[in-house]
Amino acid sequence: KIYFSCVFFQNSKSAQGLVGLKNLGNTCFMNSILQCLSNTQSLRDYCLHNSHRRDLNNNSRTNTALMEEFAKLIQIMWTSTSSEAVSPSEFKTQIQRYAPRFVGYNQQDAQEFLRFLLDGLHNEVNRVTVRPRGTMEDFDHLPDEEKGKKMWSKYLEREDSKIVDVFVGQLKSSLTCSHCVLTHTLWFLSLFVCFKGYGEVSLMDCMRLFTKEDVLDGDEKPTCYRCKARRRCTKKFTIQKFPKILVLHLKRFSEARRTSKLSTFVNFPMKDLDLREFASENSTNAVYNLYAVSNHSGTTMGGHYTAYCRNPSSGEWYTFNDSRVTPMSSSQVRSSDAYVLFYELATSSRM
Repeated sequence: KIYFSCVFFQNSKSAQGLVGLKNLGNTCFMNSILQCLSNTQSLRDYCLHNSHRRDLNNNSRTNTALMEEFAKLIQIMWTSTSSEAVSPSEFKTQIQRYAPRFVGYNQQDAQEFLRFLLDGLHNEVNRVTVRPRGTMEDFDHLPDEEKGKKMWSKYLEREDSKIVDVFVGQLKSSLTCSHCVLTHTLWFLSLFVCFKGYGEVSLMDCMRLFTKEDVLDGDEKPTCYRCKARRRCTKKFTIQKFPKILVLHLKRFSEARRTSKLSTFVNFPMKDLDLREFASENSTNAVYNLYAVSNHSGTTMGGHYTAYCRNPSSGEWYTFNDSRVTPMSSSQVRSSDAYVLFYELATSSRM
């Protein structure tokens, strides 16, 4: 009945999930990310069905207020019968307790907020209540694919939550020593796309730049753990395990000068983003569909965040601009303001 009413009223304000968030004073960065997460179907359902309560109850940690307030906010946004915007003040109180950098009402970086929020939610619903002692294990004799599985299992022994289920993947970094011709594999669990360019570039260009092979020489030469000497190496990233939700951060702000912003238009696909060429091994499950975008308009001195999201019930796109929620055409989603892209693995989508 719920889904039927969503489809029936898909073009009206009666559709569920179309609730704005009040700006509490330069909190558009927070509102933009919250709307993107609200339209992440698996995370939304986790909150709507109170599934997070099971993980909270099994967790020995006393501080679970951030997850509780996040779930409560999502529930209000998806069950409210009013078109009035919701105040996320109680949620803000908890996120700034977890991450004091968000205290006050200064403009913040949306992707940094997302990283802190997901980390905080993960910590409170981590199914691992007692972490095992760290032990050194030698997996270097194993084939790369088997080594990846072992490292992933070892990670889950310490970090295992719904957040990990949904958002975390595995990034393989291969260092090849020119002296002993050895591939050393490191594992990372998040993927950010950085780029530099002018005019227009494609998202695949950004991915190829991120994963291209680099030569580490001179002052950048690492110490090879096998021959115990600093050697000229090559470094290349590939994706070992694709996450259900792939979050791509388009690095528009200069690390050295936060006042500098790239306004390059990144042409990203709405459907069928095929990332198989970046897989560590052959993968047939690496095609993604876009469902949300966090946008940043203006400059770092006077910018504003909004969100474009595809409603998971109706499939229609909407603009979320703090308190205002308006329908939009899918043809309007791509713009030079796109900052954080949210993609869903095609096999896990219900489109």
